[in-house]
Amino acid sequence: MTMDDRVSQGRMRIRTRGKSAAAMTALLLIVCLLPLFIDNPYWMHIIILTLIYIIVAVSFRAIAISGQLPLAHAAFMGVGAYVAGTASTLLEWPPWLTILLGAVSAAVLGGLTAYPFARLRALYYALASLFLGMAINYAIIAPRQWTGGRPGLSGISALFPDSRILFYFLCLALTLFSLIALYRFEHSRIGTTMKAIAQSHLVAGSVGINELFYRILAVVVGCFFSGLAGAIYAHYNTVLSYTSFNLMATLWIVLYVLVGGITSFAGPIIGTALLIIVPEAFRELRDLVPYISAGILLLVVYLMPQGLVSLPRLVKSWFRDRA
Repeated sequence: MTMDDRVSQGRMRIRTRGKSAAAMTALLLIVCLLPLFIDNPYWMHIIILTLIYIIVAVSFRAIAISGQLPLAHAAFMGVGAYVAGTASTLLEWPPWLTILLGAVSAAVLGGLTAYPFARLRALYYALASLFLGMAINYAIIAPRQWTGGRPGLSGISALFPDSRILFYFLCLALTLFSLIALYRFEHSRIGTTMKAIAQSHLVAGSVGINELFYRILAVVVGCFFSGLAGAIYAHYNTVLSYTSFNLMATLWIVLYVLVGGITSFAGPIIGTALLIIVPEAFRELRDLVPYISAGILLLVVYLMPQGLVSLPRLVKSWFRDRA
């Protein structure tokens, strides 16, 4: 490769990064100004839920890049929510402390349960995590005097009871913090090592990589942010039900990630926004939402195997071929 080629490639990389930075800045500006254009409280509620589940979906992917399929992810969101909720109702701790406590509790439980499952792979890990999620849900409803049992937990203190706009900006700030932290985590040496383990654990082990450590670390980090999202949800909704964190909730998270594209960091963000916001625009067809979501998944699987995040590249390729 000649010097001119290297200079040309460097300029192309700088130009690409500049375009990405400009697009991200414009998107962030639009998101910050969004409350000025939405005067409907219900739609503000939907946007807040979208931000919360974006954290959950991206944290799911943080575990998946290590080669693990965490089918208990929503249950760890429930751990964060119920720990924050019970600390608020029983101990009357301030929300700022209970949110951190919920995130740390989910991370600790995730690390403790990840150790015995760290040697399991593929379908065996998925099944083990599925049953773990069911066990966590039963453990949540067992102490009725603390968690409210099957009827649910109520009376949780709200951060901003009189303003959804303030909560929106708080949630936006926490979402941005989570995305930046998870992006840096994935694109660090640790994230690269996890991807190597997912490609071939035998090769990774042969060069001295401690597979057990990195798989547990992935679960701890993913569960921390899932618990953080759950704790935020608890202080936003002020009422909790264990059905919000069962297996069906995890399957929806998997759907968000697959539709958006699990191979890209932006994939879960796109998939979550699409599958939460778009169906709300057709609320009169709510009974058909599961079928519409299944149809979208089938279309993505057959037409865009890498998810919706690959759509611009496919369109560009199509126009190039037509030309």
